[in-house]
Amino acid sequence: MIDAKLLVEKAYEAQKFAYTPYSGFNVGAALLGTNGKIYLGCNIENAAFSPTNCAERTAFFKAISEGQREFLAIAIVGNKDDAENTEYCAPCGVCRQVLAEFCDPKTFKIYLAKNKDDFKEYLLEELLPLGFTSKDLDR
Repeated sequence: MIDAKLLVEKAYEAQKFAYTPYSGFNVGAALLGTNGKIYLGCNIENAAFSPTNCAERTAFFKAISEGQREFLAIAIVGNKDDAENTEYCAPCGVCRQVLAEFCDPKTFKIYLAKNKDDFKEYLLEELLPLGFTSKDLDR
């Protein structure tokens, strides 16, 4: 069973490490592997912008670099300069594509949180309909 509240709390922990000197928009992610381990990620900006890495991809790349390839869920939080009130922070298109590479769109859960007690649950297929996957390369 997935403890969504714990994942959201861990995403807020990860958000504290965001490096955002240009946008001031801090994002944290907590990724749950099928092994039960939670991998944290934050966004890391760069003055050249294109080398910037999103929190979701940071969490995925950490997990993958440690040999984990199967995942159950991710929680994502984001706000400007630790603002008290925020909106839900959805993953960008590039991150959604990375999720599609490693996650089952029909079962992988995405939790978007406004705060530690207010979050929504989505399936990957809801956030990336008609996603491009390795199956498309076989056609």
